[in-house]
Amino acid sequence: MHLSEPRQNDSQSTCRRDFLKAGGVSLGIPAIADLLRLQSHAARARPKSVIIICLPGGPSHLDMYDMKPQASSDYRGEFSPIATNVPGMELCELMPLQATIADKFAVVRNMTFIQGDHQMHEVYTGFPGAPQAPFLSPPVRPAFGSIVSKVLDTSHTFLPNYIAIGRSEFNNIAASEVPLYLGPAHSPFEPKREDLGNLELKDGMTFDRLSDRQLLRTTFDRLRSDLDNSGQMDGVDHFTAKAVEMMTSPEVRAAFDVEQEDPATREMYGREVKFKWPYQNGHTWHSSRFLLARRLAEAGVPIITLAEGGWDDHGKVNSASPVGNVFERLREKLPAYDRSIHALVTDIHQRGLQNEIAVLVWGEFGRTPRINFAAGRDHWPRAGFAWFAGGGFRTGQVIGQTDKNGERPINKGYNPQNVFSTLYHFLGIDPDLSTYQHPSGRPLHLLDDTERIVELEA
Repeated sequence: MHLSEPRQNDSQSTCRRDFLKAGGVSLGIPAIADLLRLQSHAARARPKSVIIICLPGGPSHLDMYDMKPQASSDYRGEFSPIATNVPGMELCELMPLQATIADKFAVVRNMTFIQGDHQMHEVYTGFPGAPQAPFLSPPVRPAFGSIVSKVLDTSHTFLPNYIAIGRSEFNNIAASEVPLYLGPAHSPFEPKREDLGNLELKDGMTFDRLSDRQLLRTTFDRLRSDLDNSGQMDGVDHFTAKAVEMMTSPEVRAAFDVEQEDPATREMYGREVKFKWPYQNGHTWHSSRFLLARRLAEAGVPIITLAEGGWDDHGKVNSASPVGNVFERLREKLPAYDRSIHALVTDIHQRGLQNEIAVLVWGEFGRTPRINFAAGRDHWPRAGFAWFAGGGFRTGQVIGQTDKNGERPINKGYNPQNVFSTLYHFLGIDPDLSTYQHPSGRPLHLLDDTERIVELEA
């Protein structure tokens, strides 16, 4: 403090110290304050949410949604297609539950990607990484969720704008799902166990002691005034005070607590599945995360991303490769995946949310149509799939097709920017008109290619 500055009186200093103690120590809420930095609290008349489910590693399009039973044995694989409740639409025999709800989803079979490694930039930003950039380099554009958090007038609740489930379990996803120059306020909040623990009151603090909201606001306003006068505004974050309100919000606590769900609904999603064949952090299937995603979307969170399973199924091509060929591994994963997807879509429709919640499932590319020497499939950005449900989309259809061996789209394919353009429009954001500012000061459009997947439009 400069000598010429007046000293604060004792009552003001005590008030500020007591408030900071309540906000930062007794409540144990620094992580919640960080969470609240993620959103602005502008009301939306009809909240819409997007759930993006990423299958990291690259799911095999030929063994899931784009089967080629007439191809030669070195292409078609070991599984057979089964009919669905949509005439002419088939999918893998290991996904019988989805076959019963095929009228409620659409599969884009003519997806193309650019990057052939496991950089996740395209599936989180729409843009490939910089040319020749080392693995795990930052993306060239902010994550889709960060842009939505920046651009969209979001929910009036205390929940974050952008929540990422399972993000930190895959280092390539954590490297891609970032806000860059939009700032940390637009980072995704990841509801890990240690962070969710901070939603509870600590050290004997009770809700009764926090019941007088107006007094809390008045105290905080006085604190801000004190700090303005002393030139120390950078020393406190107003989101800390909002964190106190978040902790007293039943809406917030309920949204994160899947234990509150009806037992029949929890049973529909199923239990966690431990796989025999390990791969990275994808050796356990967390079915409860799909239920959590639905709860968060229903509560009004605009963007929820979910990463699940390990899908990089090359087979034992070298000493560092995980054991189990692509077919052995898919025999474990696809039934768990099938149940989770069926439960999520069924749940959304049973709640009448199919026009307010859009679901996207995809990975960073497909797999090589030709099976390799280790009975695996390798990276294949020339073809893949994107799976859509909800969103008021026109479902019960297959969009696009690949050639007889599933190697590349026939005619023009869609790319990740077309996917994001479709989702922007669902959220009420026009990517042709909306911009955000680059650090250089120039405005950037959200996408370079704003073509939508028009077949999805009802």
